[in-house]
Amino acid sequence: MTSFSELARDERTSRMVLSMLTEPDDAVTGRLLGRLGAVKTVGLLDGGGKLPGLGRVDARVWRDRLTTAARPDELAGRLRHVGAAGIGVVIPGDRDWPAVLTDLGEREPFVLWTRGAASFLSRPFTDLLTITGSRAATSYGERVAAEFATDLARDGRVVVAGGAYGIEGAAHRAALAAGGDTIAVLAGGVDRPYPAGHRDLLDRIAGVGLLVSETPPGSTPTRHRFLARGRLLAALSNTTIVVEAGVRSGALHTARQAYDLGRNVGAVPGPVTSAASTGPHQLIGDGRARIVTEAGQITNMLQMHEALHESPQRSPLGSAFSRAHARRDIRRDTPSL
Repeated sequence: MTSFSELARDERTSRMVLSMLTEPDDAVTGRLLGRLGAVKTVGLLDGGGKLPGLGRVDARVWRDRLTTAARPDELAGRLRHVGAAGIGVVIPGDRDWPAVLTDLGEREPFVLWTRGAASFLSRPFTDLLTITGSRAATSYGERVAAEFATDLARDGRVVVAGGAYGIEGAAHRAALAAGGDTIAVLAGGVDRPYPAGHRDLLDRIAGVGLLVSETPPGSTPTRHRFLARGRLLAALSNTTIVVEAGVRSGALHTARQAYDLGRNVGAVPGPVTSAASTGPHQLIGDGRARIVTEAGQITNMLQMHEALHESPQRSPLGSAFSRAHARRDIRRDTPSL
């Protein structure tokens, strides 16, 4: 019978294995990965004893959680399937790995699974912006999202969104119609487009843009995976724009993640009578987002970062975290979302 250690042939394969055994945003495994590397981290699954450097973390609970997710023989089959399916794999150190994900610390994804142009991930940080918002969008919201995406795509920016109905779908479609570049960050496997009603749209993005996910092929979206996906939507882009969002919208979670990372956040005001405007108005009122009413304002936000940081990809950790801590010091009394 194959052991976990036998699967850990190298750093890339070991990270793929960890991705198949854990849920996204697993900070405990991320901490081990940062200290030991992926090969040794996978090797710990076959042994006993404490987990190095994790203090009171229960090693048995951690091992049981990962080893019950899949057997080594099953993982070996899934790894072979990935190779045959032509799904891409990007890990830290690869040319296409986004350096800005380092800002997430121990919450950095172990691997990114891709379908399409993985080179989009290595585009300059200031080329990428996230447009997100409510799935139950109004015609007003979809029109604004499409106008922003069209103008920014024509300006050579990469429109990042989550492939969902409503605001995100409108942004993707507009970017494609403008002949621009777009990335869809998925909460499930890149081989299982979700939502089903966007299969054609997501397949088209895979053909000319990029589908990316930290969850392995075959995975289905869950509430936790949607929430964890929010930190990637926030971290990948220099700027996050919330067009419409209800008070419990995942778009607000993404905006909070972007704010905490020191990214630019913009929000579109709307009618006070519309529930879809509640989220953006809350962000603006709390001082977490700037009012955005036209694409030129978003371009100014991107260009401001370009002027302050000539090479943001070289040292994203210092710039993002210093800005994030400065904001928290200045607004320490601001209520949370």
